[in-house]
Amino acid sequence: MSVRHTEVTSGSVVTCGDEHEDCGIREVLDRIGDKWSVLVVVELAQGMRRFRQLQRAVPGISQRMLTLTLRRLERDGLISRTVRPTVPPQVEYELTSTGHSLTHLVRALADWSAEHRAAIGQARREWDEANPGSSIR
Repeated sequence: MSVRHTEVTSGSVVTCGDEHEDCGIREVLDRIGDKWSVLVVVELAQGMRRFRQLQRAVPGISQRMLTLTLRRLERDGLISRTVRPTVPPQVEYELTSTGHSLTHLVRALADWSAEHRAAIGQARREWDEANPGSSIR
């Protein structure tokens, strides 16, 4: 292991008191760390959206997965759901203040990803060449 790597990982990223306590961070990261939640938050950062608008804006998400993702984000207080009494009813979703507070972190992650995309791609190519039989992708 390199000296640089040791320096990066030697300090604790999160301190909770007891060394085996996770501070509840695992549950939060499970929610905001899945690809659908992040994509929905990114879309809702642009403003209120209806279900079909979200479905069109998040490529590859199924109706069931979008429904589950929205319910989970609502349960966690990151989005609000408003039902308009029309025929048929219109359901609108938007970020809560807690959800909006997450957007700068998502933006920072997106910026970091864009900045390092080429280096990560190069590292992957080199690793794949050095490990031709690996199923890791």
